[in-house]
Amino acid sequence: MSSPLSLYQKVILDNPVKALLVMLVLTFAMAMGLPNFKLDASADSLTLEHDEDLNFFREVVQRYGSDNFLIVTFSPLQGDLFDQQNLDTLASLRTELSKIDGVESMLSMLDVPLLYSPKIGVADLKDELNTLLSEGVDKQAAKQEFLNSPIYKDVLLSADGQTTGILATMALDKTYLRLVTERDALRLIRSTEGLSPEQEMELTNVSQEFLDYRTEKAVIDHRRVAEVRALMDGYRDRARIFLGGADMITADMVDFIKSDLLIFGTGILLFIIATLALIFRQLRWVVIPLATCTICLVMILGFLSWIDWRLTVISSNFVSLLLIITLALCIHLIVRYRELQALQPDADQRQLVSDTVTSMAKPCLYTVLTTIVAFTSLVVSNIRPVIDFGWMMTMGISLALVVAFVVIPAGMMLFGKGANAADKDNSVAITSKFSWFTEHYGSVVLVAALLLGMLSAYGISRLEVENRFIDYFRADTEIYQGMEVIDTSLGGTTPLDIIIQAPTYDVPVIEETSVADDEYGYEKDEYAQDEYADDEYGDEYAVEDEASSLKDSYWFSSAGLADLARLQEFLEAQPEIGKVSSLVQIYQVATDLSGHKLNDFELAFMRQSLGPEIYQQMVAPYLLEDIDEARIQLRAMETAGLRRADLLEKINGFAVNEVGIAQADIRYTGLLVLYNNMLQSLYKSQIVTLGAVFVGIMLMFLVLFRSVKISIIAILPNFLAAGVVLGGMGLAGIPLDMMTITIAAITVGIGVDHAIHYISRFKREFALDGNYLASMHRAHASIGKALFYTAMTIIVGFSILALSNFIPSIYFGLLTGLAMTAALLGSMTLLPKLILMTQPLGKDNISEQTSASGK
Repeated sequence: MSSPLSLYQKVILDNPVKALLVMLVLTFAMAMGLPNFKLDASADSLTLEHDEDLNFFREVVQRYGSDNFLIVTFSPLQGDLFDQQNLDTLASLRTELSKIDGVESMLSMLDVPLLYSPKIGVADLKDELNTLLSEGVDKQAAKQEFLNSPIYKDVLLSADGQTTGILATMALDKTYLRLVTERDALRLIRSTEGLSPEQEMELTNVSQEFLDYRTEKAVIDHRRVAEVRALMDGYRDRARIFLGGADMITADMVDFIKSDLLIFGTGILLFIIATLALIFRQLRWVVIPLATCTICLVMILGFLSWIDWRLTVISSNFVSLLLIITLALCIHLIVRYRELQALQPDADQRQLVSDTVTSMAKPCLYTVLTTIVAFTSLVVSNIRPVIDFGWMMTMGISLALVVAFVVIPAGMMLFGKGANAADKDNSVAITSKFSWFTEHYGSVVLVAALLLGMLSAYGISRLEVENRFIDYFRADTEIYQGMEVIDTSLGGTTPLDIIIQAPTYDVPVIEETSVADDEYGYEKDEYAQDEYADDEYGDEYAVEDEASSLKDSYWFSSAGLADLARLQEFLEAQPEIGKVSSLVQIYQVATDLSGHKLNDFELAFMRQSLGPEIYQQMVAPYLLEDIDEARIQLRAMETAGLRRADLLEKINGFAVNEVGIAQADIRYTGLLVLYNNMLQSLYKSQIVTLGAVFVGIMLMFLVLFRSVKISIIAILPNFLAAGVVLGGMGLAGIPLDMMTITIAAITVGIGVDHAIHYISRFKREFALDGNYLASMHRAHASIGKALFYTAMTIIVGFSILALSNFIPSIYFGLLTGLAMTAALLGSMTLLPKLILMTQPLGKDNISEQTSASGK
């Protein structure tokens, strides 16, 4: 008897009460941290590590102001939107929204200046202009302006004139930007050069400060969203109202995940209880596994809460997966114990439990190690939540092994031997059918596996990373309906900014020679100064000599505006792009108001004389004068077949090759870019992840089985199972995204579990008589039951996720079920057939029986 086993028996089997008390004390200590348990669905948790585009995005936010807003859509239930009663309701809603803490500014059709109701002159742009609420304004004329103005069209009023939006912009959070910039800069240094002790301390401090601040900010943002929704409820009897914006999406995603963890977690637990009761038909075999799973989950979640390591949208599946793996360990130990009890009815309880632990320790250890390899491979991803998920699973699985081998044996000792209900177990009738089918139709198994592999390869070739964020939610949820209204009626949902630097060569801003119109109608200089001295500009500007004080701007010249106009016209022609805004619009309006195309001199003076309100609305968002940088803002429509990577490539190709903008002078930013970067990284990391998984597991198999042939046989069904899941996703049109990227590692982890347990048991049975066929039947009748129990419990339990409102949770439940089915069928048919066919354990002692396996 080995020394570790003696120590184990003395500590656990001889003192089960003390062992369980220690586990309960540790569980209670960890549970004290659960009130600090937090979920993180912030945009920061869905971005790449060291993404240069993310740093640039934050720079742009600091240059142009806050990009964080909430938008409330408003469609009256009765009458026309421009009826006075509906306008009064809209005004009341806008006023109340403006009073909510954190709202810096409001923008609605009630606030913007009217330029055509009635039509004004260019010189009037410096004055305070009428709004929709001004006395005497022709509301129907204003409606036509909102429908047709290049500035307001498709952003303030829908094409049918019945839906408008109120944009509440939040104040720029400079503290957040400062802390996250400091943290990321130190992280980059750590990953490239290494940190000094002082820098390590600084990184620790700033990371904690940022985490604390983000926690506080998340609570405030969530409270603000709730306050806005409560405010909206008071108007739902008069209008159809929806809420949109990043903070709303974050708040709803957290709520969905919490709901799934609570409601569906409880549902899964009840399903598991029912399944365990149905399988084992004894209370002890329900109580002991549940106690083991509960202790494991409470301990790991409590530990994560103590160290403030938060679950994200991706790692929220961590709880369910850990439950799967812990339950699998429990079932394997219980099935082995019941088997030994049936074989040795006169053995005492201590001996039975000891033999159970001894026989299952090695396969369970290697199962856990190989599963850890599968999940550790996720750390090669460049996405922080995926990396965190890999480490969380690694810690959780390690803990599950320890807890299972303490609580279950100790529980068995406390409950005593009891009656063996194995004779009531009819599952052997099911597992024996698998072995019978493999024996008599082995060739069918091989052909089916080959065809399935080919179909999976085809499905994988169709796997995509493009997806619609709106499809994360059911069509009957408010978040889906709100995003759809904003997408289709108010110019799109996903923002993209195009940042363009002025050409590096010198461009004269004021010309005195006439240049012909270009193809877009932008004159280089049609009017010399003496030609418009008597026009509407004359009195206003002739006495002023301020043009000399203006800093030249390429983008506020006819040449720069021509470049922007060509690009904007191209953008507006793309079906997946909604509203596009830039300096082009103020030029179009000024040209229309003046009755002629403005030359550079007129543009310069118009720019100088714009009133502050007009400048802040029509110029400041699109031009940084100090560095002569132009910005084109657009919103993409997810409901129009948006393919982010293709769209960005198409835009860049036109800007560089057709407009002639130097590649070094143009960059793209916004949520569309950041999300696209994450999606594109998923596909690459999936390939790297799967490669790392199979290399690591192959090495583990070589160590465990000490045979190249057995290792290859063991890994082939896992290849097929992973292929079936990924191929099924491709055939079903389920995209590879931040949630489904983990499914391949899950599939491999489950498949490895089955392969190790089956081969380990097959080797033990083969050692009895050297008969491959008989060994297969006995393995199916023993370990096959545990594999069948585990698979059915998980498939049934996780099917309840199909009722979730969060589509990724539905995918997770269904794909987990598919993974379990593929792993079960692979281990019960293909794996034994490969063993029978290759005979990796040596020659069969009864050669006559081996021929039957090839039928």
